[in-house]
Amino acid sequence: MKNFNLANGLTAARLALTPVAVDAILTRRFRLALVVFFVASMTDVFDGLAARRLKLDTKFGAYFDPIADKVLLAAAYLALGGAGAVPWWLVILIFARDFLILGMATAALLFTAYREFPPSVWGKISTFFQLLAGGAALMKGAFSLRLLPLAPFFWVAAAATVWSGAGYVWRGALMARQRAAAASPPTEGAHPQPRG
Repeated sequence: MKNFNLANGLTAARLALTPVAVDAILTRRFRLALVVFFVASMTDVFDGLAARRLKLDTKFGAYFDPIADKVLLAAAYLALGGAGAVPWWLVILIFARDFLILGMATAALLFTAYREFPPSVWGKISTFFQLLAGGAALMKGAFSLRLLPLAPFFWVAAAATVWSGAGYVWRGALMARQRAAAASPPTEGAHPQPRG
């Protein structure tokens, strides 16, 4: 029962709000979508605070929280792309990075002893800029802000996404190198000398 706490409840609320946000975006009710997207995004802030301050962190929550983040972002960006609010190249870039990370994590689970894959700092930063770009697109649609330039938001989100993807590739390469080094036989000079 320890998994049923305030922090995990907020994470579950984020998942529950995702289809509401998607429906509002696709039906072009951007003001409603903006409110729902904002509330859903705020649950990501408060579930972390609750877990740390109230000592409600659980192993289930550690896996559940990033999954809820990805579901919200992926669904929202697909809907924003379908509504023409964000360019498809950004949607494709975000999905490409996520599939790359998923493939690397799957390979690590199958071929190595690694079982924990904590998010990197740049992964969190890229998530923030993706949320910011999506929120800016919704705000422009909600209030007809023609003077609000969206291109800077999109390009910053894209740059952070590419950089975080490169960081995960680098981490994967280091893990592969460490595994290869551990599996390789010792060199000739590394054999212990027999005792006299």
